[in-house]
Amino acid sequence: MTGAPLEIRNRDARRLWLASQGLAATPTGPLDLAALIRDLGFVQLDSIRVVARAHHHIIWSRNQNYREPMLDALMRKDRGVFEHFTHDASVIPMEFYPMWRRQFRRLEEKVRGWEWHRGMLDAKGRNAIVERIRNEGPLSTKAFDTKIEGPREMWRRPPHKLSLDYLWYAGDLSTSHRENFTKFYDLTERVIPSHHRDDEPPESDQVDWLCREALGRLGFGSEGDIQRFWAAADLAEVKDWAGRQKRLVPVRVETHDGAWINALAPPDIEQRLESAPAATSRLRILNPFDPVIRDRARLQRLFGFDYRIEIFVPAAKRIWGYYVYPLLEGDRMVGRIEAKADRAAGTLTVDNLWAEPGVQWTSARAAKLDAELARFARLAGVDSVVRNDRLKLDFPQQ
Repeated sequence: MTGAPLEIRNRDARRLWLASQGLAATPTGPLDLAALIRDLGFVQLDSIRVVARAHHHIIWSRNQNYREPMLDALMRKDRGVFEHFTHDASVIPMEFYPMWRRQFRRLEEKVRGWEWHRGMLDAKGRNAIVERIRNEGPLSTKAFDTKIEGPREMWRRPPHKLSLDYLWYAGDLSTSHRENFTKFYDLTERVIPSHHRDDEPPESDQVDWLCREALGRLGFGSEGDIQRFWAAADLAEVKDWAGRQKRLVPVRVETHDGAWINALAPPDIEQRLESAPAATSRLRILNPFDPVIRDRARLQRLFGFDYRIEIFVPAAKRIWGYYVYPLLEGDRMVGRIEAKADRAAGTLTVDNLWAEPGVQWTSARAAKLDAELARFARLAGVDSVVRNDRLKLDFPQQ
């Protein structure tokens, strides 16, 4: 890493970041689901379904020909992805499995140290779970019935659930498939193809891959950004990796308010900046767990968009609402919307809409949102969009 840092203006940084994350192009055309997930690196899973679960919404935001059964088919039938833990539970391209081997060991050690996991079954009990799965095929937690002993605190879980977690984190069991988001566990040897299980690169190669692939998908970032991308290496390991690289490009990135921060970029950063397309002018409803939204600090730095998800905030203390979706138009965050689907009634209800400060909610912008809501309704499998009478555009006091 030599020479004066390359300066990246804010608009260029946003353009590159959105292009790197698959949000620059219009989300249409043929869908190659495996390639889409490979380009992202992983897709976070989440159980909450207000309109659509996060993993389905994230994929749909990048290609609106996607429908929910497609991901299950890629996992269950094609074995094109496996499920494990990045910063949270995620689906990961199957070909990345060899580079994930150290993560199994890391998480096994961590789980053993978690206070709330000390109630899991002993080795004999865990082996009994494995043997049941070996003999009966994929099983969910519902197939077991161990009970919590002692006080029933909110965070406590039955021993068999803790044990299944542990075996999954350690890589002894893998997710076979999900049914209505319920996870079914199977022996890893029956889920992961043998050529991936037999391939275990040296740990140093795995760390190098994790860092390079993270930075490639970020476009630019600090050592902390690189570490947080997969959350599969420690910050000290990332710093050691960065210190040994000779071809990384030091850059200075302009934030939304004109400040400059130091970062690292891949060797081909100038070509990336030149080729990254301008973002489509289409207005997009993004998921709170979307990769572009998830890193709140990066979101604030680049877009000046102050966002938090308030599902764990008591209702009386929420500024926005339980599950509020950011609105992206071009390379600008223009607002947020609170909406929910009622599949039984066949409706998508919009409860609230807020424009960001300085954003004029013109008739053209409103028409773009109407079109996106109609598409969003189709993802949820409902027919009509209903607006609540309380709908407003004012920005609340924080």
